[in-house]
Amino acid sequence: MMKLTIAVVSCMLVSLASCQQPTTPIPIVRYENDGVNFDGSYKWAYETGNGIQAQETGYVQPAQDPSQSALNVEGGYSYTAPDGTPISLTYVAGPQGFVPVGSHLPTPPPLPPAIAKLLQFLATQPTTPEPIYPKKK
Repeated sequence: MMKLTIAVVSCMLVSLASCQQPTTPIPIVRYENDGVNFDGSYKWAYETGNGIQAQETGYVQPAQDPSQSALNVEGGYSYTAPDGTPISLTYVAGPQGFVPVGSHLPTPPPLPPAIAKLLQFLATQPTTPEPIYPKKK
């Protein structure tokens, strides 16, 4: 039983070693890193030898209440997909959430005309205040 186990493990290691392709390290041709600074801001960017590029900047948006301050970020990256398609994405992130923009991202279908017309109509209507209910005694 022990010989069978050794034989099976040996075969698995040989097949695993034969499947792995040698990899060549990809150089980093540009690297910048500024921060995190005293005010919470930062900036970084890099580019690799195979054309991958990325960058990001961030800053803290102060508020009256220090526990309510928010980090605002802008950045992007680009690379070439395995099928040769150039991919480029930019983004902002902050209190409004993460908002990516890129031509490769899926987009929702257009609104049906009746819904678009209804939304336009509703935007022209005055807001209705919340009703005030009497306090229970």
